[in-house]
Amino acid sequence: MNLSCFAQSYAEARQKFLASCARRGLAVESHVHPLPGRDGEQLAIDVARLGAADAANLLVLSSGCHGIEGFCGSAIQIDRLDDDAWFAACQRGDLALLYIHALNPYGFSWERRVTQENVDLNRNFQDFAAPLADNPDYRAVAKLLLPERCPPTLASTLGLYGYALRYGRKALQAAISRGQHGDPRGLFFAGTEPTWSNRQLRQILRQHGRQCRRIGWIDVHTGLGPSGYGERIYKGRQEPADIARARQWWGPQVTNSAEGNSASSELNGTLDLAVLNECAQAQYNGLTLEYGTQPGLKVLTALRAEQWLENRPDTDAATRARIKAQLRAAFYVETDAWKRQVLEQAREVLELTRQGLATPLRALHQSESQAIAEQYSGMRARS
Repeated sequence: MNLSCFAQSYAEARQKFLASCARRGLAVESHVHPLPGRDGEQLAIDVARLGAADAANLLVLSSGCHGIEGFCGSAIQIDRLDDDAWFAACQRGDLALLYIHALNPYGFSWERRVTQENVDLNRNFQDFAAPLADNPDYRAVAKLLLPERCPPTLASTLGLYGYALRYGRKALQAAISRGQHGDPRGLFFAGTEPTWSNRQLRQILRQHGRQCRRIGWIDVHTGLGPSGYGERIYKGRQEPADIARARQWWGPQVTNSAEGNSASSELNGTLDLAVLNECAQAQYNGLTLEYGTQPGLKVLTALRAEQWLENRPDTDAATRARIKAQLRAAFYVETDAWKRQVLEQAREVLELTRQGLATPLRALHQSESQAIAEQYSGMRARS
């Protein structure tokens, strides 16, 4: 297995993606970011399409929604572009492929999860004309999450443990990660208006997603779950037939945050909401492919430290380098073993997506939905 599809920087990842598209003869449209990258390079969301504009089925593979997590997603995109067998199998008249590289190029380049606005992009796909959702649970732990000192005091860490003991670990995770609109200098800030990346993605969807009848979307993330394991998290409408279809396509191991069986909490303002809004004519089948990296406490510690650093731009260079390295390790495991696991699982998921998009376009019967639900329940009972 060739691991050269992985990169050491955003600039290298983008160069490899563009080179792979050029080898395939795919035109690339670049949505250029208004700010430069960490090394002065141009930043962009790059989009490549294989297939007719009016293809009934659209397979979308996106990377870098959470900037620094783009190292993983970009590598998967390049691996698939460079695979002759995959390329040949996808050349059907009714199928188009859309590669969206680096949804959050600023965060990718500067090695942050968030955008230049300090916004968690996967919490920003909100209806900002409506009142913004409140998150009092976040406010209850905000001072413990972002203390004045780094590393945090023992008291603040024990305070978080205390919250978890009182309300449960899942409740603490939800309070922190659901998304909040009140503190623009805090963690998981969802913003008060659409970010640049939000607006660009909606433009891409209007151009590429409104002619199809069905969408299969794989959005790649890292940072949750056992190291190297790619959790298949359902994203889409919380309708029994839609959830059943996801498990029919991707297997009974598909999890769903709304059911409480995922490593991820239920989140506000996620990417799938933009797809459902902009491409209402299409049946949507969405999956977050979430690769584990480090234990959850280490990942949270890295996020707390990096936000502390962002709020203190005068921090000395040595401390800055240490914290940035800690964050990178929390979202990008730079070992050959981890990289192989990433590619192997992504290949399987994408092939299953291609096969799902080859099935007749129809709704599942109630009996089929029930059978898939029972199969999933049995698998959970055995695990």
